[in-house]
Amino acid sequence: MEIKRNIEQKLIEWKESVHRKPLIIRGARQVGKTFSLEKFGENNFKQTAYFNFDEQAELKQFFKDTKDVQRILRNLSLVFGIEIKPDTTLIVFDEIQECNEALGTLKYFCEKAPEYAVVAAGSMLGVAMAKGRTFPVGKVDFIDIYPVTFLEFLSFSDPQLCEYLKNIDRIEPIPDIFYNQLLEQFKTYFITGGLPEAIVSYLENLDSERVQKTLRNVLDAYSLDFSKHIDKSDILKVGYVWDSIPSQLSRENKKFLYQTVKQGARAREYENAIEWLDRAGLIHKIYRISAAKLPLSAYRDLSAFKLYMLDTGLLRRHALLSPLAITEGNRLFTEFKGALSENYVLQSLIHQFEGRPAYWTSGNKAEIDYVIQYNNELIPIEVKSGESVRGRSLFVYNELYHPKLRIRFSMKNLKFDNGLLNLPLFLADSTKKIIGQNIL
Repeated sequence: MEIKRNIEQKLIEWKESVHRKPLIIRGARQVGKTFSLEKFGENNFKQTAYFNFDEQAELKQFFKDTKDVQRILRNLSLVFGIEIKPDTTLIVFDEIQECNEALGTLKYFCEKAPEYAVVAAGSMLGVAMAKGRTFPVGKVDFIDIYPVTFLEFLSFSDPQLCEYLKNIDRIEPIPDIFYNQLLEQFKTYFITGGLPEAIVSYLENLDSERVQKTLRNVLDAYSLDFSKHIDKSDILKVGYVWDSIPSQLSRENKKFLYQTVKQGARAREYENAIEWLDRAGLIHKIYRISAAKLPLSAYRDLSAFKLYMLDTGLLRRHALLSPLAITEGNRLFTEFKGALSENYVLQSLIHQFEGRPAYWTSGNKAEIDYVIQYNNELIPIEVKSGESVRGRSLFVYNELYHPKLRIRFSMKNLKFDNGLLNLPLFLADSTKKIIGQNIL
């Protein structure tokens, strides 16, 4: 058994495209980039020539000395031990952000040797590009990889239940026998989060302490990245922002406050730190909008935003919430001001819809957790962590803007009534499919 990732189909489509260019895989550390590429190579090529610029620093010399693609391929073939051939060999450049010249050479692979299948990956590509590194604009394709979704998690933990969930395409209540099973699996997902190593370590051994250690190690590795990739003057600031996120999300109003980072902190002192975390893919920064109008980006209030982490499991671990909460009903979802549920829904929305969601407030009267833009419609989204769904926010928004569709995530069953779609939290990954087939 293995986790079936959505990226596998995207990689196959890239391989078979007549317009194929060198591919860049973007994603944070430990989300499964290398494993996915190795599996893709194993299933679709005769051989995979894997090169890691972090582990094999001497490889950099091949790209500094020349831009001649054929010469580079001859040198790489000598290191690989087998001739690298078009179509039969997948060439993988991992941690490519460590070699600026290799990143620039992708342009020449595109122009001079398009018959070769070249994939580059890196956990700090966003940071590298922000620093002005040579980048082959227009000469590469992109695929983003995110933490494992709940549907992908189910492909490993309960394949039959996964198929059931994937085949839900009508808006009607889910039978209790399936609903209860899905809820139990969903609780487990909140313990492990979406990092493949944490998922496998728990489901193969049912050892929550091992999950705790795995997630702690990842958090520690991220902290080490701060010192490796950040200017000395900003290392502490990035650490302060990162460590403040659980505190920021523990408040009723989750708007980011600089005073929570450090007493007396000011925006201009920490803007670079937040930008670095965002470009590294470690956080999701969502802005408040001043009005719910198209396009969303035109109405961003740049002074008001919230920060969420890339993965629910990492947020739970960073906040020191114990896995024991899984035995206490729905406490895991409602604890921590519902921040875990909000973080999870945001993760699900980001990999389905173009553009980042925003959030909306109306003074002290109402707050909509997320607003997304889809098919030229703005859809307000409310996240409720339990079965209690009372609240005025969607009502206030509806009175002002009269949207065609409102969405509420909660622990209640699937239902659509008078423009309001209630989705169980565990169906968040299917949001786009359900509304596309049934409503918009």
